[in-house]
Amino acid sequence: MRRLSAFLLLASLLVMLNIAIMPATAQNRGVVNVYSTRHYGATESPFIAFTEATGIDVRVSQGTNQALLDRLRAEGDRTVADVFMTVDAGTLGIAADEGLLQPIVSDVLLENIPAEFRDADMRWVGLSERVRGFVYNPAVVDVSELSTYEALGDAQWAGRLCMRPGAHIYTISLTSSLIYHLGEEGAEAVVAGWVANNPIYIDSDTRIIESVLAGQCDLGVVNHYYLARLISGDPEYPIRFFFPNQGEEERGAFFNLSGAGITSAALNYDNSVLFLEFLSSLEAQNPSDISFPTTNFEFPVHLEAEAESILESFGEFELDLTYPVSEYKDYQLPALDLLERVGYGMSE
Repeated sequence: MRRLSAFLLLASLLVMLNIAIMPATAQNRGVVNVYSTRHYGATESPFIAFTEATGIDVRVSQGTNQALLDRLRAEGDRTVADVFMTVDAGTLGIAADEGLLQPIVSDVLLENIPAEFRDADMRWVGLSERVRGFVYNPAVVDVSELSTYEALGDAQWAGRLCMRPGAHIYTISLTSSLIYHLGEEGAEAVVAGWVANNPIYIDSDTRIIESVLAGQCDLGVVNHYYLARLISGDPEYPIRFFFPNQGEEERGAFFNLSGAGITSAALNYDNSVLFLEFLSSLEAQNPSDISFPTTNFEFPVHLEAEAESILESFGEFELDLTYPVSEYKDYQLPALDLLERVGYGMSE
């Protein structure tokens, strides 16, 4: 009964979007092929819901950002991929600039996704937000001690930090935001301060949180949803999340996007547009068992959508919208060079 109700809801949604529900046929090809760097299962619930409502099968190939980007480069016009889905706006931007993605024509996407969460030339769109902030144990750290990414270089945090290695895209993208805001020299001083505080490098946000709980470090830098997952399994989980760089004089918390673009060689362009339109719709952005953001406790991009209740409990915050997502791609290599130059740990 629950599955039938979900189908009827989706059917109504697709009718409103002027999407015809049709069986898979040789004429419509009945498929959309997705290269995805998301690692939450190849058959995410919103993908299944889309297939049930449209008859269009979602076929997913998974890999890392770099591996799938390199695969698209190597395959060129011969790729079977219709959609390139990643967890990093910078990677999408690089793919777009290299001609691997094509402009998407869709009034629905323009209406559902605000400009700050999509490519200026509509070669890709964001579908959910991933905020990088701090986790701490309130029994050990007073929230008044927490402020900004830059402040993690202060001497008070010496020997108290757990951070992701520099080779990981999470660290690269956060560092890229420092370069954008502070310039190369200012960003280098901040990251050098992190290094001087001798952080423990752990190549897992979940293990960083567990290390904070175990007392191996007092503060960890993680994406918000890793903590939300743990709280979903244990509502009494004692670790808390802090959004950095808040307040009138601050820029807001750094975020990245789960997003997607349509490949330049897509054989199933129309199906791909329908797929992205569905994932961006209010019904698929609001918390539910068919929600794209809720699949991984991410924040929705649709302005009218609500966040999942655990995320609401994290409190209100401001995002850093002054660093345009379309420019993330321009600062990735400088960020990687900076991390290597100051001796930031590149591996665990």
